[in-house]
Amino acid sequence: MTSVLTPTLTLEEFLTLPELEQSPAWEYMAGDVIQKPMPKFRHSVLQKRLLAEIDDPQGNYLTLPELRCTFGGRSIVPDVVVVALNRVQLNELGEPEDHFTTPPDWAIEILSPDQSTNRVIDNLLHCLQHGSQLGWLVDPNDYSVLVLTPQQKIQVCRGEQHLQVLPDMEMQLTAQDVFSWLKLDKKK
Repeated sequence: MTSVLTPTLTLEEFLTLPELEQSPAWEYMAGDVIQKPMPKFRHSVLQKRLLAEIDDPQGNYLTLPELRCTFGGRSIVPDVVVVALNRVQLNELGEPEDHFTTPPDWAIEILSPDQSTNRVIDNLLHCLQHGSQLGWLVDPNDYSVLVLTPQQKIQVCRGEQHLQVLPDMEMQLTAQDVFSWLKLDKKK
């Protein structure tokens, strides 16, 4: 079950909450403060494998887990984000700023059984409306990946259907590839 704090807070008030960095992550949407459900085993396996598979060998992007992204009046924590290196704000030491205040280039959510599908899709659409190039909603119970683009084109991919990735990334993944990661081979 997703937890909601009351009363309604402003985004600025939300960002000062002492429990903000507790696990699982808290998100802010339209005045509501909502805690994401604690990831289960299959969710964690998919997240780990997505991070490893999508990490950009050309070095143009960073692939990160659970990065708080605060922009457009919301503060969300997608399961996986992909961010172009040239968009990362650096401090005077040349290190990344801790507060990420722009939409990721690509946001990926892995649906948990206790999550509201519409709320997760709403977050992905929010990312796209503010500059993200791509969103995925990975549904491990349905073995499907919902692919969203800024043009509001939505595609449900299953089996051998190729999944759209960022245009300058050299990789090919199918929905079947993604869900095959759930078949753990204990001999390896």
